[in-house]
Amino acid sequence: MSESRSVDRVIVGMPTNDGAGVKLTRVIGQPALLDLDPFLLLDEFRSDEASDYIAGFPEHPHRGFETVTYMLAGRMRHGDNQGNTGLLRPGSVQWMTAGRGILHSEMPEQEDGLMWGFQLWVNLPASDKMTAPRYQDVPPEEIRTVERADGVQIKVIAGEVDNVGGAVSAAATDPTYLDVSLPAGSRFDHVLPSDYAAFAYVFEGSVDIGSGDTA
Repeated sequence: MSESRSVDRVIVGMPTNDGAGVKLTRVIGQPALLDLDPFLLLDEFRSDEASDYIAGFPEHPHRGFETVTYMLAGRMRHGDNQGNTGLLRPGSVQWMTAGRGILHSEMPEQEDGLMWGFQLWVNLPASDKMTAPRYQDVPPEEIRTVERADGVQIKVIAGEVDNVGGAVSAAATDPTYLDVSLPAGSRFDHVLPSDYAAFAYVFEGSVDIGSGDTA
């Protein structure tokens, strides 16, 4: 039988900027939550002011972890020093394994309008830190949605819900990544291994978690 977990802490994202001055909200990787092993960083970028995002994230290095970019609105072009390029559009996901090292860029492919998405950094186990870099680019039509009778909708990016598998496979940390929409008064329960770190980021509305902690 599974047991409910208690909430360790509730934090508020910290406004900051990164890249060439992109304004964003840092949730993991700030003083209130430096990391949550294996999660190193979680950022939300959300603005309809082009000056907040237009400079983008010019070429920069990554090594030893994975970056997960999930777009809700806007278009972002990525490229790297191995000649790979791709377009992130609304609803799409890029799961990049930096491994032994890569130089890449992420630049807006729009001059106005809403740019909205998230980037999560996931640490690699020591045995995988020198693996070859690779990408999993997932278009929105390949991300399956579970719709429950009470109106709860779950987009399964990684992991499994109600026997529906996520679009991302073979990630080294075997993560679960879900985008959950809850109608008022509804409930969502999900079982994870007891030794897994877990967090919920509430980016619209409010929810009660566990025994009543509110976020």
